[in-house]
Order: sequence, then structure tokens, then C-alpha cells
Amino acid sequence: MARPKIADTRPMPVDLKSGKGYNWCSCGRSSNQPFCDGSHRGTEFSPHTFQVEKDDKYFLCQCKQTQNPPFCDGSHKQITSEDLDADKGLKNTWYKVAASGEMQDGEIRTVQAGIKTVALVYYQEQYAALDNACPHQGGPLGEGSIECSEDGECWLRCPWHGWDYHPLTGKSPGGFEDGVETYPVDQREDGIYVCIKESLEKDRTVSDVMVETMVEWGVSHVFGMVGHSNLGLADAVRDQVEQGNLDYIGIRHEGAAAFACSGFAKLTGKPAACLTIAGPGATNLLTGLWDAKVDRAPVLALTGQVNTQVLGPGAFQEIDLADAFSAVSSFSQTVLPNSRHSELMALALKHAIVERDVSHLIFPDEVQVIPLRDDAASAISSPQGRLSDRAISPSRDSLAAAVEKIRDAGRPVIIVGYGARESMSEVMSLAELLNAPVLTTFKAKGQLSDQHPLAGGVLGRSGTPVASWFMNKTDLLIVFGASFSNHTGITPKKSIIQVDFDQMALGKFHAVDIPVWGEIGVTCHQIIGAMEKKSGQGFVDQRKELAERWAVWRGEKRRREQRDRGRGLSSAAIFSVLSRICPENAVLAVDVGNNTYSFGRYFECKNQSVLMSGYLGSIGFGFPAAMGAWAATCADEQHKGRPVISISGDGGFGQYLAEFTTAVKYNMNLTHILLNNTELGKISKEQRAAHFSVWQTDLHNPNFSEFARNCGGYGIRVSALQDLEEAVIRAIAHEGPALVEIISDVELI
Repeated sequence: MARPKIADTRPMPVDLKSGKGYNWCSCGRSSNQPFCDGSHRGTEFSPHTFQVEKDDKYFLCQCKQTQNPPFCDGSHKQITSEDLDADKGLKNTWYKVAASGEMQDGEIRTVQAGIKTVALVYYQEQYAALDNACPHQGGPLGEGSIECSEDGECWLRCPWHGWDYHPLTGKSPGGFEDGVETYPVDQREDGIYVCIKESLEKDRTVSDVMVETMVEWGVSHVFGMVGHSNLGLADAVRDQVEQGNLDYIGIRHEGAAAFACSGFAKLTGKPAACLTIAGPGATNLLTGLWDAKVDRAPVLALTGQVNTQVLGPGAFQEIDLADAFSAVSSFSQTVLPNSRHSELMALALKHAIVERDVSHLIFPDEVQVIPLRDDAASAISSPQGRLSDRAISPSRDSLAAAVEKIRDAGRPVIIVGYGARESMSEVMSLAELLNAPVLTTFKAKGQLSDQHPLAGGVLGRSGTPVASWFMNKTDLLIVFGASFSNHTGITPKKSIIQVDFDQMALGKFHAVDIPVWGEIGVTCHQIIGAMEKKSGQGFVDQRKELAERWAVWRGEKRRREQRDRGRGLSSAAIFSVLSRICPENAVLAVDVGNNTYSFGRYFECKNQSVLMSGYLGSIGFGFPAAMGAWAATCADEQHKGRPVISISGDGGFGQYLAEFTTAVKYNMNLTHILLNNTELGKISKEQRAAHFSVWQTDLHNPNFSEFARNCGGYGIRVSALQDLEEAVIRAIAHEGPALVEIISDVELI
């Protein structure tokens, strides 16, 4: 090989601050390590080590500046401290932080230099830049003051606990070694500049790996609030947002984030994530998470936590999150320094998806930013090979028993619940074969068009007399994916075949004739196959009777539409208009209260999807769920571009009123229909029914349409029926968030 060049090894001064040239040597023989001082001149290395001729003499260098690595050839002779920083993955960047002459003597202010927060000081006609965080408790020194003692000594005092630092050097009095880091300052013609040493490459952290895994498993949206105990995790989310892999929506209340995730999951069947700090931020999630849990909607909750060092004695905002979330989540774990981080996130998401439940991960503050440089620790766990086909076939015996029971029936009726939402085409094929009316639970409203000739409407308290009529007339109920809630009122006095993917749901409240464990679509397909092989069974065609019963009910609805006491619009009239003009492919998020009962009773669905707080029945669900649905229509191919409409009363909308500003901030194209009767009307009704006095159900409301306009959205108020249709059409056509406030009569529901 070529003979290496010999470097000029005359002793050179080393001055990192000035950036003067020097040679950096790692031969192990310099007396001035790591800098070359010539003391190793003539050092001879073993020839077989580097495969050079026996008498070659050279200097070994590892500064990465030589043109002849690994040998020193002098080409790095002019290396500077900046070059060395670059070799370490650092760069010096100057940031303008103030204009010249704008600070007074003795003034301190907090300034931002890149990602670094700095306390800028002007004292005795000199500028200084100190790290803004006091090394003891992180107190913001930029909010401190310079205080002088009687002997004339002046110190910069931390505003949190009173520790002193020299205003220019950052050193502590008395020779203590807990001073504050300082940064170079340059006063130029156009202003004051501070130099920050920044990393050229960001270390991948625990949070980075876990958020990347979240993206790999298909999470597209995070709803949340950034705060002091989730900053490392939030930064990892920010990084994925900037790469275009995630969308983040910052909410005003954490409860809205959980409801938005629930709405997203109920529409798509896929999990979204909600992000909060420790303590109150985390506990604010619980109502929305319970809504998701009881309605079998997959959600991922990510909560910050205090440092593990202070966990236990009762630090600020510390609560036992594992215990607090144990009941609401099927999976809840704390992220530890030595966890298998990507696997932990993968396991959380698998629980959420497979069990259709809430998963929860707790991120202690300092664990979030632990760097992961090991390739194995940084590997991302994929969902490939981790999720199986859900198509569970029923057992041969239960299928045969169900088929035999159906063949013996004359007027079978099918009832579908929310659990059948992904199998409606198979259910309707069976209904066509059996000439069977299809009734829905309230939660399943919208899974079948009310215009279908076999549609029987909603059964139960929020339902129609059409559905009740056919349940009373039937000789066999075939129930798919329903929970037998007392609100639905499925009678146990009829013969019942119940089909569900969840064994615990079968015969949960009372025995049924034939419980069938199986995926609903698969089971319907197999029943159809078995029925077609057997001839001789005729079922009563109930289509004509269905049409007659609908005609009776629609006539009654028209009569109710005409009621007018001069105190606002009737619910029947409101939902008649909405039924007529609501886009057929809209997503409808409905709240809780009399407005919801009226929606179930009067609104006739076409191809709309309906989202509601089913088993929890939480007031306030409607508008945040619509935000989640809007996010889904932006990301999910199946629902992309669908209009989003939410419906609530004034009581429900008031719960998350401030989230209208969130909708404006992100230009969410959604419309809110608000029935304003200045009362918690459902509670008043319940008080009367229980023979109590009506008490504390009246509400003091703003003009909600003006509120919407003040937030930057579209708002319109309607008090006359003839104005309603045009108002709703204009609101739906508006690009961005819109609100239609309807003055409604609390009695005409």
C-alpha cells in the first residue's frame, strides 16, 4: 500500500473557544491527549497490524478529517472547534433574540433560541444568556429578578425557591458547583444574537419507537392536550405529524378527546388515540373511555405520569393511574426503561382491536425521552402475523337447531343490534329468504334504511309502534348482535334464536331457546345455505302489512308536526325536515336527552350512519363524537368525504361548548343541529313521572348562534318552521363548522 504521509507534529496551542487550528490524535502516546503535541514522533507500530512496510513510521489519527484514514497526513491541521462539534453531531446556530437597545439595565427576559429557552440578561451594560431552567427545580430564571445586598453584590434570583446566580456568569455564590449553563452572546447592528449548540441528528427515544409502532398498526389520529408530563411523548407525535404519518387535533377538554376517539372507532372500527398529562388530564378521559368500552369501540389512551423517582410519596399531579384505569381498560401498563417498548405498544393495540375495548399506556416523564441506540430495541413491531380472521363459524349442532326452529316458524322477525353493523348484507339476504321484517335496536338505527320494504323501524323506548306491532305478532325472534337492553324491550315471552360473536352476550339476562356462538355474517350465510337445501317451508310475506303499519305511523307523525303552542318548534316537525333534507350518506352523531328519543322516533334513515352513546348514555357525546367522525371522513377510505352532522339539546352541547373553537381551528366541515328549549327536558319529564316536583332543570343559555359566529364559525338561529329547511341547507353547504340553533318546545317531543 502507499506510504502514509508524515504529519507536521510540532506542538500547537489548543484553544477550543477561539477555534484555532490543532491536530487531534488518538494514537495513545501523546502526552496531551487527545491533542497532538509531537511527543509520539517516530512511534513505530507492528507491521502486521496495518500491513505496512517494516520501517514505515506514521501517526494514527481518528479525527475523521484526514485524507488518508486512519493515518495522519496533516490535512486536518486547520480543524476548528466547529469541525469537532460537527464530528460529534453538533452545530452552532446563532438566533436573534432581541433588538439592540430595547432592554434596560438590570432587565431579564425569557427568549427562545431555536428549541432552547434562554434567560437573556442585560446587566452593567453587558448581555448574557443563561439556561432558563434553574438546575434545582427547573424554575424559569427569565421570570426572576436581579437583587442587590447592602454590600453591593447583585444576584439573579430564581423565582421558585430563591437560589442566586451571578447575572453574567451563571455561577452560584460561595463556590458551589450548581451554576447555570451560559451561551455565547453577540451584539450586532440588527440585534442581540445567542449561539446554541444543536444536535445534527435527533436520538430516537422510547416515545419515538412507540409512536412509530402506533403508526405501523394503523393509528391515524391523536386527540389530546400537550402538557408538562407528556412533552417527550408529544414531541414524538409531532415528529410523525410533520412526516405526514399522523394527524393531531388539540382539544380544549380531555373528555372531548376520549369522546372523539369513541366516535372515530364507532364509525370505522379502528382505534384512534387520546393524549393527556398525568393527574387531572388523565382522569378527565374516563367518561369518554367508559362510553367506548361499553359500546365495544377500540380506543388507545396515552397518559403522562410524574417521574418514577418521585412516584409514590404523592408528587404534584400524581395519582395511581394503573388503579384508576384498571376497570375501564382491558389492557393498562406502565412504560418502564427496560420494557420491550415496541412490543408493549403492539400488545396494547392488539387488545384494543381484538377485544374491541380500551387500552391504556402510562408514560413516566423521564422514560419518554430515554434514547434507544440499540437496533434491537429500536425495531418496530408490525401487525403482520399478529391478527387472525374473525370469521367464527357456529357449531354444527347449534346451527342445525337454529335452522330447524326457523323452518317451524310462520312469521319470523329479525332484530338487529349494533353488533350486526358489519354484516347487514348477509342479514338482509336471510330476511329476504324468510319474508321477515327487520327491526333494529336504537343503537342499530341507520344500519337499515327505513325505506326498505322489510324495514320495521326502531324497537323500544326510542322507537316506533311499527316495530312493536311486528314483535307482538311474531312466532319467532331471530336476534343478531343485540344485548337485550331493557331500553330495547325484546320480549322473553317469544321463542328466540340469539346469534353473537361474544359468548357472554348469549342469554345474558335470561335464557333463550337457541344461543348460537358465531360471527353474524358467517352464521347468516350458513343458515341460508341450510334453508335452501330444504324445501316445503313457506313463510308469510309481511311486506304488505309493513307498508300498512308505516302508513298509519306516518299519518300520526304528520298530525304531531302540526302542533304549535307558540313556544318553539315541535320535535316531530324538526325531524321531519331533517329526514327530508339530510344528505343520504351523512354521518349523524346524536347526543342524549329528549332530542335523542325524538330522533329515534321521528327521523327516517336512508343510508346515514348513526353514532350515539349507547349503553353509557352520556350527555355531551354528540359534538365531540362528530369531531372524531370528521377525522375519520378525512382518513378512512370507506368514509372519505361523507358529510358529518351532530344533533344535541342545549344541555348536551353546553357540556363541551368550547370544542366549537377546536372545530374552527382545524376547519372541520361539520354541522351541529342544536335543539334549544332552555331546559334539561328529559330530567323534567322523569321528575314528573316519578311524582317529584320539577326542580333545577332550567338552563341559562347564551345565544348559541352568536357564540358560533364569535368563535369564527357559521351560526344561525331558527324560531319559525318555515325558516328551518333553508337554514339547515345553508349550514350543511358551509365549508367549515356550522351551527343551527332551533328554538324548540320542551313539551312537544
